[in-house]
This record gives sequence, structure tokens and C-alpha cells, in this order.
Amino acid sequence: MTPSNIEIKPALTKADRKIFVELLWDIYKDEPNWTPPLMMERMDAIDENKNPYFEHAEVRFWIAYKDGKPVGRISAQIDELVPKHHGINTGHYGFFDCIDDQDVANALFETASNWLSENGMVEMIGPFCLSINEETGMLVEGHDTPPRLMMGHSRPYFEKLVLGAGLGKVKDTWAYTLDISKPILQPTIQKLVNRAVDKGQVTFRPINMDKYEEELKIILDIFNDAWIENWKYIPFTEAELDHAVKELKMIIREDFTYIAEIDGVPQAMMVTLPNLNEIIADLNGKLFPFGIFKLLWRLKLSPSFGTVRVPLMGVRKEYQNSRLSGIMSFGLFEACRQSAIKVGCHTAELSWVLEENTRLSKLLETIGCVKYKTYRLFHKDL
Repeated sequence: MTPSNIEIKPALTKADRKIFVELLWDIYKDEPNWTPPLMMERMDAIDENKNPYFEHAEVRFWIAYKDGKPVGRISAQIDELVPKHHGINTGHYGFFDCIDDQDVANALFETASNWLSENGMVEMIGPFCLSINEETGMLVEGHDTPPRLMMGHSRPYFEKLVLGAGLGKVKDTWAYTLDISKPILQPTIQKLVNRAVDKGQVTFRPINMDKYEEELKIILDIFNDAWIENWKYIPFTEAELDHAVKELKMIIREDFTYIAEIDGVPQAMMVTLPNLNEIIADLNGKLFPFGIFKLLWRLKLSPSFGTVRVPLMGVRKEYQNSRLSGIMSFGLFEACRQSAIKVGCHTAELSWVLEENTRLSKLLETIGCVKYKTYRLFHKDL
């Protein structure tokens, strides 16, 4: 039974949603490795008029109050594309952040799971904020370093609260770190890449920013094709593709984003992005009045970041079991690395990787990547 001093309220209005986002500053106020997100971006992400995810999903947001003070939050999502692609009525939860209080956590998860059950869902999996193509999983290992761009952070006690609320682990995803200041390809591998290029079997090229929208849609189409058979993957819709193209335009770099072609046809890609979290860490979530100028200066005019993240990479299914798959992957890694070190970068995160994706894990370990963060997904039968 929920104690009488704990109340769960839906976040219905814009004012409620602001409390929903601002609560993070209280939850993480003494967490040195937490990076305050940009308030404007977070508000847009949960706005049904600005995020195309809401076109195919129904979402609820709740805030937990204890003695009248906001102390926790959670969301629940029903995505109509999930049963279409996976054949089961799976509901999702996300945005779980909470004080270290099991009663509060229990009340939040009970509210989310009851709503999902009442609407025909047979299981709950999360956290997804909001979909598998956005922030996925809860950090359970690697709290000693700040999160990279579009990756979540958590308090170490969160896992205890989730397990205490009756959920259990269903899947882990991993983040790898790589020192890009030194060569990553063994001489024999570099020779294989060079030979394939010299023979015209593969070509590597940076994206053409004059054709930005066309190029990004090629990249996301390759990503959809490469990942379609992965656990719980939901392809980008056309509206989500358009939205992602627009959202990435400010931070994507022509020299950090490469496509591999075979006979002139794009078959693999890699997107490397400046670690925006490093750039905005001191803005405290505010772009105005001067944060926007600091952001643009650090990002574009005078690049001042040493870390990058690879959030998108993939080889079309047609080539995934071929010799050229490895050659394209290694060539893309090296092309992006060379560009990143030219502007002073020294470390890359490659994330995320499903725990059962041994092929990709071995590929990353071959170039010197080290697993350094674990993000866990949890499950509950409803």
C-alpha cells in the first residue's frame, strides 16, 4: 500500500512537464558526473506536437510527490509499431528518476504498469526515453564518468529501486571507449582496406553537406536495413527520418560522417558526432541569454571538444556476412578517426551494442575498444 504522504499525479500541462524535466536538477544535484540537459531540447522531446514518435504512440507522464514535493517521475508508452513488428503487446516505460525511496519507486512503477495493463499490454520493458532509437537502458555500470551525447545517466541506487519494484533484467547494452589518438588498425588489416580501395572494390567518402537531407536519409536507410533484425528494433518512420535529419543538422560534421560504397551504391556508413554533453556541461541546461552563443562557438566556430560519440554505424544486410563487411567497417573507423584527431579529439565512445552482438563486439575489440559502461533494460509481466 502506498503511504498517504506519497501521491502520483499525471503531468498534463506545459507547467507539469516543466516540473517533470526540472526534477532532474534535484535528483542529481550532488552527482558530479551528471550533465544537465538542455531544457528546451528535453521539453521538445516530450511534446506531442514536436516529436513524431507521438504519431504512432500513446504516452503518459507522471510525477511522484512526497509531502507535496516532487521527488520522482516515470513515463509509460504504447507504441502501435511494436506488435506490428514483434507480434506481442509490449508496453514500455521510461524517464524513471527518483529519490532513494522504495515506496516512491513502487508507486511510480505501479501507476505505469497499471495503465499499460488496463490498455491491453501483457508485459512492460524499459527504460526507453521514448523509443529504442532514443535513450535506451539504465546505467548500471560506469557511473564514474559523464554520459556522452544522447546517452543516459543514473544514480547507482536506481537499479535497487527497479528490482525492488518487481522488475528483472531482460537485456544489457554496452558502451565502448576508444583512444583515437593512436593508430587503431593492425598493419595487416590496413593493407586489406588499402587493397580493396586500390582495386576499386570499395570507396569511402564524407557526406556532401550541399546534399545534406539526401545524404542523411541514405545513412538512416542503411541503419534501418542493418539493424532491422536486432532485438526489439523498430525502424524509423518517414516522419522520424525527417525529424532526425533536422535535429542532427546543427551538430553533424561533414568530415566526421562517412559512407562506404560498392559500385557507386552506399552500403555502409558511420556517423561520428561531437560530444555535445562536454560542450554544454557548464550551461546548466540554459541556452538563453548567452548559452546559444557559447554552444555555437564551441561547436562550430572554435571547436573545443576532445570527445566524440559514434551513435550510428551499420552495413546493409546483403553484405553483413561477406569479407567486404569487415573492410568497410574498418575503413570507416579509420576515416572518421583521422578526421577527429585533426580537430584535437582524443577519445571516442561507440554505443550502444547489444550484449549478444558478438560480431560487433569482436570488431570493436580488434581496434582497441574497451567496454566501460553497461546500460540495462528491465522487464515485468503484467
